Amino acid sequence: MARVRSPRAPVPLDAKQLEELALRYVGRYATTRAKLTAYLARKLRERGWEGQREPELERLASRFSDLGYVDDAAFALARSRALSSRGYGKRRLEQTLRVAGIAEADSAAARDHADEAAVEAALRYARRRRIGPFASGALEPRLREKAIAAMVRAGHSFALARAISGMAPGVEVDVEELREHCPGASH
Repeated sequence: MARVRSPRAPVPLDAKQLEELALRYVGRYATTRAKLTAYLARKLRERGWEGQREPELERLASRFSDLGYVDDAAFALARSRALSSRGYGKRRLEQTLRVAGIAEADSAAARDHADEAAVEAALRYARRRRIGPFASGALEPRLREKAIAAMVRAGHSFALARAISGMAPGVEVDVEELREHCPGASH
């Protein structure tokens, strides 16, 4: 008969172990101060705390940021580039940054990038979903409305989504004209 092991109780964390956990986490994942703090708080809930004073998670995350281990602005810009390369718009980026806990000041460069790449990202999305000039045939009004809704959900402005989905299949796309004639193309 095989012995059944009882699960061992997790060893409570102390300040040194908490810092080691944080180092492993930032060494393995691109992260933000808020995500690092949430991770450490979860580990404390799971394992408990053995230190003399309460753990200062915010202070530890700020110290890691000062040391360059965590860079919220670089994280935001990387997310902006990744999302726009996959065809997502600025509103989708803003949602992602809000969830990641990025402060407004740290997301300025990312938002600027999303503004600059708005038309190209919308066209990438349209190509992937075969909308507008990338469709195999003209869309009936109901399907065109669904295409517009899909582009808006992907974070693109309504004006840009309507302009791209209204293009005839196979037409040559003038990116500069889209930028000029779509109010909010960068929003």
